[in-house]
Order: sequence, then structure tokens, then C-alpha cells
Amino acid sequence: MTDASMPTSSDAKPRTPLTTVDARTKKRKAAEARFRMYGIAGIATGIFFLIVLLASIVASGTGAFQQTFINVPVYLDPAKLDKNGNRNPAELAKVSTFGYTPLIQEALLTQVQNNGIETPLEKRGDMKAMISASAAAQVRDVVLGDPDMIGETVEFRILASSRVDGYLKDRVKREDVARDKNIDAEHLDLVDALVPLGIVQKTFNIDFITGADASESRAEAAGIGVSMIGSFFMMLVVLVLALPIGVAASIYLEEFAPKNRLTDLIEVNIANLAAVPSIVFGILGLAVFIQFMHLPQSAPLVGGMVLTLMTLPTIIISTRASLKAVPPSIRDAALGVGASKMQSVFHHVLPLAAPGILTGTIIGLAQALGETAPLLLIGMVGFIASNAPDSIASGLLDPNSAMPAQIYEWAKRADPAFYERAWGGIIILLLFLITMNTIAVILRRRFERRW
Repeated sequence: MTDASMPTSSDAKPRTPLTTVDARTKKRKAAEARFRMYGIAGIATGIFFLIVLLASIVASGTGAFQQTFINVPVYLDPAKLDKNGNRNPAELAKVSTFGYTPLIQEALLTQVQNNGIETPLEKRGDMKAMISASAAAQVRDVVLGDPDMIGETVEFRILASSRVDGYLKDRVKREDVARDKNIDAEHLDLVDALVPLGIVQKTFNIDFITGADASESRAEAAGIGVSMIGSFFMMLVVLVLALPIGVAASIYLEEFAPKNRLTDLIEVNIANLAAVPSIVFGILGLAVFIQFMHLPQSAPLVGGMVLTLMTLPTIIISTRASLKAVPPSIRDAALGVGASKMQSVFHHVLPLAAPGILTGTIIGLAQALGETAPLLLIGMVGFIASNAPDSIASGLLDPNSAMPAQIYEWAKRADPAFYERAWGGIIILLLFLITMNTIAVILRRRFERRW
């Protein structure tokens, strides 16, 4: 090679410093920044709609936790309640609520007159629109519990009608009263006069949390307590059935079952069942448990069995994932010191996988707690449970409702007071779901091991 073939300094390509950002790097970084902004925008949008949803639920449902009451002294007239004067419980029970209604109306009218309130409502029957239809039953139950009250004037705290309650909660407007056959503007004027006197009061409504559902004519008396008990018994059935069956199936498929076409088919079907709409499980429960096995309709036992079918795929998938997360070295070490296959699984693998199993079970229960569609098919919305069960057997076998089914039932009724209670029921249901999911997260973080 001669010197002429060597490149001169003037012909050399200038070198780009490493710190210099070229066009391609700028483009890549810009794409990365855009992707990061898309992610932040997506998260912000989700949080915004979550806040809007929670705000609307709280704003629409908090009214259900308050109720309007009327404090009125009622004279329990013996001439109408105990004509023979012998305080015989059998004879007193023959007096229906129609015998108590005039006494309550007369007591409220007397309160209005004694306080000098000017109103065109001068008859006893004019007070009917302000008093709940359940007030007579409330007074009757107290009298039957203590017949010695007859002949005395007793102070009662009775429910106001749903229209009066709605007026104090701004649910009923004065401009709407002209088209309402249940209440007049004069009644609203009377309510405005009775509120400063303490006769009409809006207070916390514990009966909404502990009470039972009511008929469509007594929206102000409806509560979600009995349906909460129905949900409790259903979740008890789901826990007793789904946990052992799901864990046993998972252990067999993951640890003992041979890898062949049959087990592959089973695994595919379990994954598919997890994506099946819940109403399909309701149809299956209706056909098998009610029409074929003739189990009682609307019973929490049947509802729990239907929800067990729906929850099993979730528990099996989460349990298998927890078992698979345990390192194979744990199994090999147990087998190496002489343990059998079953001992290695139950003494070593299963305890290490327990946090994930519990987490999956709780999440499955939370999912089952909020399901409505399967309960529609077995009739748990066609029954009004007016009393709490008195034993475990009645809690499982007697017709009852559940929280999501009760919320659905309230939402489709005409009275706006029921719609308000539906939102209140959603708040209680969300509190249960948030609690269960929080417990699942705490268990996972408390007991989870990282390998």
C-alpha cells in the first residue's frame, strides 16, 4: 500500500459526540413521552369517573339513612280498643289497624289545634296524608305487648308518610304537589309549622339498616336488614361449598393429575366457565335445584348453591396460580428427605400457597355478594321478607331476599322513596365489597412470600 492510498485528514468523516441526541433518538423519546401521557390520561379519566360515580351514589343514597318522624301523644280509647274492658289478649288482637288509625289521626289533629296552628285541615281524616300507613301497626304492636296502656295517653314516635319525608329531603317539590293525589299544599304548610315545634323531626334512620322490606304503600318503612341476613346465609353456603371443593380440585389438577388431553380439556372448560354470564348459572340453578331437586324457591340455600357454581372457577384459577407460584425446590426438598407426594403438598406447598388461596376466595365471595342475575331466576325478588329468620334452618330454607336483589326490587318501584333506598342499599353493598377486598389485600401483603 502506498501513501497515496491512505485517507487524508480532510477526507475523514467527522465523528458525532456521544452526548449529541440524533433525530432517531428524539423521535423514540417523544414516542415514549406520548405513551406515558396516554397512560396518565387514562388513569386520570378512570379516577374522574370513579369520583363522579361515588359522588352520585353518596348524594342520592344518604337520604335513605335519615327518616322523618312525628312525635304525637295518642289516647288509647278503651271504647274502641277494649269494649268489654277485660284486657283479654285474644279480644284485643281482633282489633285491626283500622281501629287504631282514627286514634292516631285524632291525636295529630289535637296537637295542631293545641299549638294554635291555623290551617284549613280541620278534620281528623285530613291528617291521613301526613301519617305513614305503618303507624297503626306500630301502635297496635305496642298495645298488644302491654294491654295495661289502654285508657292512657302514650307518646309515640311514628313514621311520617313518604311524601312528608320527601318534602323535608327536597325530593318532593311544591310545584309537583298539584299533580299529586297523596298530599296537598296545605299539608306542606302544616309540616312547615310543625317542624319548629319538634313535632315533626328528621333524624337518623337505624331501621333502614336493621329493618325489613315493606309493601309499595309503605316506602318509608322499608329497610335492608333482613336481606343483609339473607346475603349472609348465602355467603355462608358459598364459603362452605366453594372453598373445599375449589381447593381440592385445584390441588388435584396442579399436583396430582396427569398431563393429558382430558386434563387439558378440563382446564379449558374451567377457564371458559369463569367467563360465562352469571345469568346462565341462574338458569342452571333453576333447572337443577328447583325444577329437578324441588328445593324451596327463594331460599338462601338455593341462592348459595347457584353462586357456588359461579364462584368455583374463580377460586380454582386463583388457587392453581397460588400453588404454581410455590418454587419447585420446596417440593423437591420435601421429597428428598423422604416425604410422600401428599405430605409434600399438604405440609409444605399448601401452607405457603394459603395467602393466595384466601385472597382468591375472598374476591370470589365479594363477586358473588354483588350478583343479581342468578337470584332473579330463582325468585329471590318475588318475595318480601318481613321478618328475620329465627334459626339457622329457617335462615337457609325459608324464602328471603339478598342485598343486590333487594336493591333491584326497590329500583323498579314507582315511589321515589324506594329509589332513594335503592341508592342507600348500594352504599351498604359497596361498604361490604370494599371491606372484603381490603381484607384480601391485607392478607396477601401480610402473608405473601417473594421467591
